Amino acid sequence: MIMPRGSDQLLLPVNPFFIALTLLLAFAFMLLPFGRHPALPDLLAVVLVFWTVHQPRRVGVGLGFCFGLLLDVHQGALLGQHALAYSLLAYAAISAHRRLLWFGVVEQALQIAPLFFAAHLVSLLVGLAAGGMFPGWWMFLAPVIEALAWPLVTIALLAPQRRAPDPDENRPL
Repeated sequence: MIMPRGSDQLLLPVNPFFIALTLLLAFAFMLLPFGRHPALPDLLAVVLVFWTVHQPRRVGVGLGFCFGLLLDVHQGALLGQHALAYSLLAYAAISAHRRLLWFGVVEQALQIAPLFFAAHLVSLLVGLAAGGMFPGWWMFLAPVIEALAWPLVTIALLAPQRRAPDPDENRPL
């Protein structure tokens, strides 16, 4: 079928090494010593949800759990706190991935924002149940920043798939 001129471009298959590289870079970003400000966005969660929505057969709950455990060990948090939050986040993203892909990136960000909020809330509740302190109301700003970053992350991570495989004047795709 020939696509009309105003429609979206067909995407090339994603390279599995690119998925791994972006997840590792997001994890490395989370390892940087920015301090413990509660309003800092969780870039690893955003990239994890992005790949879970766009590639649910390659990135899923197990990978979210593993990255969560690694982040728990690095931050000295209760073992399983981030692992539980990332696992639930990945599960919710897999559950909604077919519906999300029908919308534009702004609408996706609006639908993903409650998932980010729920992940932060789960992490907070686990920390409080283990005897931690409430980090302050600033922590509810992080899911908003993550939802605002969703369109930028989507554009950046889909860019390698948008290039033409073999550009030719006779083939516009």
